[in-house]
Amino acid sequence: MNQFENRRAFIARLAKGVTAALVVACTPSPTTPQPTTGGTTAVPAPGTGPPSTNPAAPSSTAPVVTTASTEGYRWSRTDLGFVSAYVLVRAGEAVIVDTGVAGSVDAIETTLTGLGAGWGDVSSVIITHEHGDHAGSAQAVLDRATAAIGYAAEPDIRNIESPRPLTAVSGGDTVAGLEIIATPGHTPGHIAVLDPGRILVTGDAINNVDGTLTGPNPQFSSDMDTALASVGVLAGFDYEVALFGHGVPIESGASLRVSDLAASL
Repeated sequence: MNQFENRRAFIARLAKGVTAALVVACTPSPTTPQPTTGGTTAVPAPGTGPPSTNPAAPSSTAPVVTTASTEGYRWSRTDLGFVSAYVLVRAGEAVIVDTGVAGSVDAIETTLTGLGAGWGDVSSVIITHEHGDHAGSAQAVLDRATAAIGYAAEPDIRNIESPRPLTAVSGGDTVAGLEIIATPGHTPGHIAVLDPGRILVTGDAINNVDGTLTGPNPQFSSDMDTALASVGVLAGFDYEVALFGHGVPIESGASLRVSDLAASL
């Protein structure tokens, strides 16, 4: 099986269980919000290049947006086809983590608007890594979030298109109260984002394929030994919810699931 067929098979397998996400954490709500819809769905065009090549823009199909809450935080996800974009809002300050493929900006805007937020509320845009399914709309998102600062790890910054310079972050740094965790291996500068005790955004350091947790796909990872070691790093933190670049979120007991994965590698 050649690289083109491998990539198509991998994406098809992910798509079975994957709902892309836009996550919003805010003040406690007396009731759990109900699912809404809006925006567009990003459907990747299969190709022979690495994931850093941008897939096709979203189609006109409306994504599924769902909301849930955990420990006083409300989070929401929107379906971009096979990859996730996230936003965490804390005390009125919105932080976007990853931006999906090129053409995802309208879907992100629709979800922000539906949740009572807007581009003016976005203070930070954090890119977990350079691949085009995560950084593909970074330029468009930062064009609309004019007051936001963009962040990524130094090794990946040069491969991310942005309308203004991105700020380099590394493990142990904080952005708007969120902890940056260095998780290299999938790419040299891969990072994860932690709201301590609550939510972990894994990027592609961990995937959730058909309900089974795995490390990143070896075909698209620069250093698999380092990538698997990064899974162990994520197992050392405490969080209830895990939000994946590829795969449906785990809504409770997530750190225990990740610990089990790390022990099996």
